[in-house]
Amino acid sequence: MTFSIVARDGEAFGVAVASKFPFVGAVVPEVRLGLGAVATQALAKVGYKATALDALSGGGDAGDAVAACTEPDDERDDRQLGVVGVASQATWTGSRCLPWAGGIARPETRDGVVTGGYAIQGNILVGPEVVESMERAWLASAGRPFADRLLAALLAGDDAGGDSRGRQGAALYAVSPGAGYDRSGVLADIRIDDHPQAPRELARLVGLNALLFGAPEEVQPLEGPLGTEVGQRLAALGFTGDPLVVALEAWASRENYESRLSPNGIDARVLAALREATSDAAEP
Repeated sequence: MTFSIVARDGEAFGVAVASKFPFVGAVVPEVRLGLGAVATQALAKVGYKATALDALSGGGDAGDAVAACTEPDDERDDRQLGVVGVASQATWTGSRCLPWAGGIARPETRDGVVTGGYAIQGNILVGPEVVESMERAWLASAGRPFADRLLAALLAGDDAGGDSRGRQGAALYAVSPGAGYDRSGVLADIRIDDHPQAPRELARLVGLNALLFGAPEEVQPLEGPLGTEVGQRLAALGFTGDPLVVALEAWASRENYESRLSPNGIDARVLAALREATSDAAEP
């Protein structure tokens, strides 16, 4: 009833999942910074998440983690599991999972060097093309931000038909050193619990998450024509100050963009948000 990707890219680990099942984000994914990521699905056993991560923490690889979960479990043939560790990946599909069900697990290399790995799996899917499309999208997105890569794979699976019963829940949970609201490592923790277009709604919130919690990027100095434009747009919203950065900081704080403030100018995403907010109010 679910399709997911569990992946590592460098030091980032994460899971993206979608299903015709509400609250899928509370059941399927678990990620531990510096260690690995897990997805438990089909007749999901939530306890698999801790068992798999503990196996990785104890020095086992992803295959050992799968074995630690499934070997003592009499209902393993009804379950599905994906695990990615620091240097390994594995997927499990029980023989009684409802068709179509299956998965793949492979390392990812760039220029002959292993840079990550992924496990992609699903059950009650329209066919194997869902998993195949997800793998192609993951590989084609190399070099993009990690959360965007996970999302690209999930959306590709959805576009290929996804869960044969439809859409309802989706989630993306990812960690990376120094990422997130207080730079403690949570890159994204987003759940769509009951929505008719859950993967697309997830995509919208992944973009918002990046805007609110991402580090500054493509910073341009507040000088010349750009400085004039930013000053006019901020004034149209009721924010003025000298130097201009005072007004920018006041507006950005109101909109919760503090993570993207830079002493060197204005972040590209903040600039885009400012332009959108003043599309009618100011035309420099």
